Amino acid sequence: MNRVLNIIVFSGAGMSAESGIETFRDSNGLWENYRIEDVATPQAWAKDPDLVTNFYNERRRTIIQATPNDAHLGVKSLEEIGEVLVITQNIDDLHERAGSSNVLHLHGNIRQAKSSGPNQEKEYYPIDGWKLDHTTICPDGYRLRPHVVWFGEDVPCYEEAAIQLDQADILIVIGTSLQVYPAAGLIQFAAKAQQKFIIDPKADELCVPSDFIKLNAQQARVSQP
Repeated sequence: MNRVLNIIVFSGAGMSAESGIETFRDSNGLWENYRIEDVATPQAWAKDPDLVTNFYNERRRTIIQATPNDAHLGVKSLEEIGEVLVITQNIDDLHERAGSSNVLHLHGNIRQAKSSGPNQEKEYYPIDGWKLDHTTICPDGYRLRPHVVWFGEDVPCYEEAAIQLDQADILIVIGTSLQVYPAAGLIQFAAKAQQKFIIDPKADELCVPSDFIKLNAQQARVSQP
């Protein structure tokens, strides 16, 4: 009896770009229109939590209006040939809405909130609709903030992702420039993977280990199993 393939998909902002979700780093991306220091750091929250909350409320509204694209559906289809874990840098929930059953969010999930107090990873609270209420607090009395990892914060799921990557038979990297650390450094833990692919419009320009097969979206079009 053949062993079930362990497939890990590592996705980034390019995965959701075709769904109309703005990337952060590309030309005319979000960071050209907003200062990171104003909306995506613990210091920004301490200075003006209303501004930060409103910024992510708008991101959440856009994400709710978006729909999964063919890439999300293609990742879902991989579940027909193996056990699939999606490790995503994206804060949207399009993988889940496409049907992927096992998704690990490295940088949080914008459809959820968490305490702004000291025990932030203790519990996540679903947000009903696009708007996080400014007055909502956790049971410990702290205001709820978006469940998003900001610049300068640790990545809570990093160790779990590293453990999972160490067990991968196949690694597929999609839509990420691998420039955001520490998340980008996770691919080093997939040393045992028998096959490694990177799928990106600029795949040829990306600096990845020599054992990666570089593909653009057309070359990597996934056929239904």
